[in-house]
Amino acid sequence: MDNSGKEKEAAALIAEAEKKMKSSQSFFGALFGGSSKMEEACDMYVRAANMYKMAKNWCGKISLFAYTSVMAPIALLLFIVLCPLIPLTLEICFSAAGNAFSQAARFHLQMQSKHDAATNFIDAGNAFKKADPQEAINCLNRAIEIYTDMGRFTIAAKHHITIAEIFETELVDIDKAIAHYEQAADYYKGEESTSSANKCLLKVATYAAQLEQYPKAIEIYEQVGTHAMDSTLLKYSAKDHFFKAALCHFCVDMLNAKLAVQKYEEMFPAFSDSRECKLLKKLLDAYEEQNVEAYTDSVKEYDTISRLDQWLTTMLLRIKKTIQEDESDLR
Repeated sequence: MDNSGKEKEAAALIAEAEKKMKSSQSFFGALFGGSSKMEEACDMYVRAANMYKMAKNWCGKISLFAYTSVMAPIALLLFIVLCPLIPLTLEICFSAAGNAFSQAARFHLQMQSKHDAATNFIDAGNAFKKADPQEAINCLNRAIEIYTDMGRFTIAAKHHITIAEIFETELVDIDKAIAHYEQAADYYKGEESTSSANKCLLKVATYAAQLEQYPKAIEIYEQVGTHAMDSTLLKYSAKDHFFKAALCHFCVDMLNAKLAVQKYEEMFPAFSDSRECKLLKKLLDAYEEQNVEAYTDSVKEYDTISRLDQWLTTMLLRIKKTIQEDESDLR
């Protein structure tokens, strides 16, 4: 069956599901198998949604004729009256799969089937991600509400991360992404999933530093670094966290950075022998001497062995800029 055939079959399933829902809500329907009809209708919505998924109808172009049986009559009438010059075969763009999953979720809630409703809202969110990121977030939030009400905080945390990623990549709202990573971390902590919580917190620290919220970033890097240095498996990563914390200190004040490096060496002696610690000391010396060339050479030397990522490059450039500003102040 081609994609258009799948879409037609899905539209027919939705039309049949709507009939069953109306029948279950009527007086006689409620008396004779109303709940079973609602269950059948939910199944039909889910089957229809999966048909749309198979047709890859995330933001599908669908003939209006395919939806005349399932669209509200008043909405259709208004469309015809207000748009007489537009042919009824106009193709409209929306997430058919997401809409069908959302409908199934709402009916499952009516039947008090919370787990099924949450599952459908997640499926709806995943479908809407490809067509309408904000609606995807709305659906995921509905699922999170259900999971937290059920005490399923680990699952709720996972979906907070998904929302954070949508805010990162699709809607580009970093403050909201941070808020959802923090909420996920709180839920993971409550479930004693420290490793998962720390992964979320490191995302928060990354963005906090980029937004020049250095105290917040420092607190997280030190917290995660301290946890890592006490773990046999994570010990090697502690130096990276302390390195980033020191750079954040450096962005605020050189003396703070020097004191922080001393503190990290005392807390974690292995840090002293790391390339990161040696680089920090060279950068501190270059800063004290107001030597931009020495600072640049130290960074280049480090970069030849350990490639700098975008975050490190940004922080190091900010520090370098303060040296150049101090130089100009002295002239």
